[in-house]
Amino acid sequence: MKILKKIYPHALAIFGFVFISLLYFYPVLQGKQIFQSDIAQYTGMAKEQNDFRASEHVEPYWTNSAFGGMPTYQLGAKYPHDFIGAIDDALRFLPRPADYLFLYFLGFYGLMLVLKVDPLKAFFGALAFGFSTYLIIILGVGHNAKAHAIAYMPLVIAGFTLVFRKKYVLGGLLTMFATALEINANHFQMTYYLLIFLLILSGYFIYQDIKKKDSKSLFKSLGVLAIAGILAIGANATNLLATAEYASFSTRGKSELSYNPDGSKNTNSSAMTRDYITEYSYGVAESLNLVAPRLFGGSNHEAVGTDSKMYEFMIGKGVPADQASDFVSGMPTYWGDQPIVAAPAYIGIVVFFLGILALFIDERKIKYVFLSGAITALLLSWGKNFPILTDFFIDYVPMYNKFRAVSSIQVILELCFPVLAIMGLQSFFKLDKELRWKALWHAGAVALGLIVVLFFSKSMFSFSGANDAYYLDSYGPEFVEALKGDRMSLYSADLLRSGFFILLVSGTLWLFIKNKIAQNTAIILVGLFMVADLFFVDKNYVSAKDFVSGREVSMPFQETPSDVEILKDTSIYRVFEVSGNFSSARASFFHKSIGGYHAAKPRRMQQLFDYQIAKNNMEVLNMLNVKYIIQTDKEGKEFPTLNPNANGNAWFVNDVKLVNKANDEMKMLGSFDTKKVAIFNIQLYGGKFKNARLKRNLDTTGTIKIKEYKPNYIKYVSNNPNEGLAVFSEIYYENGWNAYIDGLKTHHFPVDYVLRALIVPGGEHTIEFKFEPQVVKTGSIITLISAAGMLLLLVGGIYYERKKSLKSKI
Repeated sequence: MKILKKIYPHALAIFGFVFISLLYFYPVLQGKQIFQSDIAQYTGMAKEQNDFRASEHVEPYWTNSAFGGMPTYQLGAKYPHDFIGAIDDALRFLPRPADYLFLYFLGFYGLMLVLKVDPLKAFFGALAFGFSTYLIIILGVGHNAKAHAIAYMPLVIAGFTLVFRKKYVLGGLLTMFATALEINANHFQMTYYLLIFLLILSGYFIYQDIKKKDSKSLFKSLGVLAIAGILAIGANATNLLATAEYASFSTRGKSELSYNPDGSKNTNSSAMTRDYITEYSYGVAESLNLVAPRLFGGSNHEAVGTDSKMYEFMIGKGVPADQASDFVSGMPTYWGDQPIVAAPAYIGIVVFFLGILALFIDERKIKYVFLSGAITALLLSWGKNFPILTDFFIDYVPMYNKFRAVSSIQVILELCFPVLAIMGLQSFFKLDKELRWKALWHAGAVALGLIVVLFFSKSMFSFSGANDAYYLDSYGPEFVEALKGDRMSLYSADLLRSGFFILLVSGTLWLFIKNKIAQNTAIILVGLFMVADLFFVDKNYVSAKDFVSGREVSMPFQETPSDVEILKDTSIYRVFEVSGNFSSARASFFHKSIGGYHAAKPRRMQQLFDYQIAKNNMEVLNMLNVKYIIQTDKEGKEFPTLNPNANGNAWFVNDVKLVNKANDEMKMLGSFDTKKVAIFNIQLYGGKFKNARLKRNLDTTGTIKIKEYKPNYIKYVSNNPNEGLAVFSEIYYENGWNAYIDGLKTHHFPVDYVLRALIVPGGEHTIEFKFEPQVVKTGSIITLISAAGMLLLLVGGIYYERKKSLKSKI
């Protein structure tokens, strides 16, 4: 009975999380799915992989449908012995995206319990974290991996906290499994930001142990965390090793080129420039969005309603009311520093107010850890707007320059402030009456004072957006003035809204101080205000209207007449969709495309596009076997063009041009006949093409015909009187693709910057390319061993705790 009484509030909380997750995303109960733009692109990229997996019942680990060919390691590849993935699947039992919202709630609730918060306050804290606007918005646009990784952050922090508080068994097990789940979520940028916070957290506890001269506990804690971390990493070894391998091949790796597409000197060794890394930098003043959602206009597609200046302007211009109403449902009111914003990063004014309350009254020093985490995240999110700190991190902090969109580090702030808020709420009810009133007065003065200052500082802002010059040219000055007027209205309205919520919460706590309402009533009311504040903002950006039928999600792209015409050709070829500009997966859904959509594209293919294809170098398209080009005419109508000069799947060349630098390879691509000549970088790959410097008579009279073509296997038959050099219109990827001639493994090597080639002896031969990634085999062994180690520690930990519990009862 005691156990049931102990479990009951937690079971009720979990049931509440399930109910609220399904309620918020209720269309999932009707079989609908949310349409997420990024997931639509992913669906296009992964179609060939998923189709192959369904028909062959094996994993290809390679796709030929995007960027000419690339590994599927970051496209949802499934690896052997994924024990952690199975646990994750069990936790995410709800329909998507309700599953991620549930994980938000569950993880934060666990952290609150570790921080010794009672279940009721922990429950509302979890809801406040989960409904933080940014966390909802990323579900709306399809940043599922990001949401996934954020959801497990609180549990990792909880595990670390337990270990440093000498709960070695429970803390070690929680850290091990939570970290393994965090890594398994496969969004390394979010995990990296979590690591920054964990360094702050660990620094605090290490300082405490050093201060107490408790070196034994310190080393024990560090040892437990090290073991937990090693096993968590080991359980994800296949994915980590494969990702690390692919990273050097992708745009996240170092560039070999020392000049830019325009011919200027490239001073950046990484393919990701400083401007690219900091393109999405949060504005310093824009940070005030944290306390009032639409101070900077909200989003690039904001509904301003029929009482807006823009609606008045449209009606004044004679636009029918229904058209004007439709027009003002998506206005570019955002005027901050970032290029595109889907919604403001709003943590909630009630959360902010209670967080300030915690700083005044909570006696636990750990509050400064969460405050430091929030401040660090805020400063780093400013990116190019705070160059002293950002440049230091890019230049000197390991791996920081591998990630873009620095503004997204605010997820740490969005985690830390709800923690502070619940700490403040908890501490408030432990104070005596006089101190409660004093604390409420101080926190209210700070929060309301900020609102008042912002309200009277309205004239200091221009309310001008980065794209206003375009609107001025296109629609005239009256349009821009109406837009600015609506921006001002949103600014004032949301400040008043935030002030109203502060008064509501302050009034509720004042009623409690005056003994007008009971403690639990006060907690529930404050919790409801806190969640309602966020809930109604979230609904402006992600709601039932974003849900569509399951078929629309699984088939996000519609076949066009161009696709129908091209698909009549059943040979093996590639397609280039010009309008996709190398950043769309639409063509990949139907064809083998040289374009695609990915955060880490194959670097050399991206460079080939920037340096050659973008300059209309048809010879490069020929060597990539681009047989069809999808273009649009002046009226925007799409049509396919046949490229009769495409090189085909493989061909023999009569000459090899040797170069020593990647620069020379790229420059030579601008002026050579790919059907007759191959460019070979002898400095980098001389060992794979022995005797490359020797002049030889290469036979070009032979033929190579393709016989079988799968994502991970290609078979050709060659027939040539004498030895020849064959070039294959397939992307060279050193780590995994193996070449065989008549069943015997042989060297193949890169030519023409991105393609494969090998020496073919005279006669008739079978040539095979097989994708056999060693990294998957090695990683799978490590994963299996680590999973076994985790299982042993789990069983051992349970046994130890049970034994300890029995001893305490004797």
